[in-house]
Amino acid sequence: MKVSLVLCLPRDAETVRVTREVLDASLAALEVARDIRDDITLALGEACANVIQHADPSDEYEVRVQLTNSRCAVEVVDTGRGFDSALLNRVQADQVATAEHGRGLQIIGALAENLRIESRPLQGAMIRFDKRLRTEPSLAGPPHADVADSPSAR
Repeated sequence: MKVSLVLCLPRDAETVRVTREVLDASLAALEVARDIRDDITLALGEACANVIQHADPSDEYEVRVQLTNSRCAVEVVDTGRGFDSALLNRVQADQVATAEHGRGLQIIGALAENLRIESRPLQGAMIRFDKRLRTEPSLAGPPHADVADSPSAR
């Protein structure tokens, strides 16, 4: 199975919550384990907040998600001017956890796998990460189970 989500969002702080809720609901529908869902949605929130805080003034950004049976890949793309990749590499190399900037990327790197940040001059920037999925079947039974048919109702 493959599920693709593309959200085109205004560059507004409220969209972070909405985006996290949409992805979490999609992962929950696929019965992804709660801890994995929490990691992915927190990493997504950090990536979106990064775009809202650091991207040039632009009208929107995109969140692209690819879900398969075993993996969730997320891309957050803005349409700004890009960034100084040499500066980013220095910040990442220093791993300064107390710095005012860069903590969001450290959080994403700790929660997800294969973190990649790309600057595309005059086209913006992209933060990409993925995470292996693990499912936990619902304890409530099938989604359309009738309570009257359960053994405890008899």
